[in-house]
Amino acid sequence: MTPEQVRQAFLEALGQIVPEGDFGQLKPDRPLRDQLDIDSYDFLQLVIALHERLGVEVPEADYQRLATLQGALDYLTAAVRSAHP
Repeated sequence: MTPEQVRQAFLEALGQIVPEGDFGQLKPDRPLRDQLDIDSYDFLQLVIALHERLGVEVPEADYQRLATLQGALDYLTAAVRSAHP
């Protein structure tokens, strides 16, 4: 899976959680929670949606790595490559 495919899957999963979100305006280095006003429950739903779409487990200890758009994409791209070599 390419980084662009990971990005697309991430944005689709995010769209399930925040359908009214303006993802074109996301700043890559700012916390997603602040930019999209998502709470802990929404974030957990995002992690579940990412697991379903990408087939990767995100342990709770790694949740902070999904805090920003760039952090999430970097983490998920590496996780997909490890899970599906």
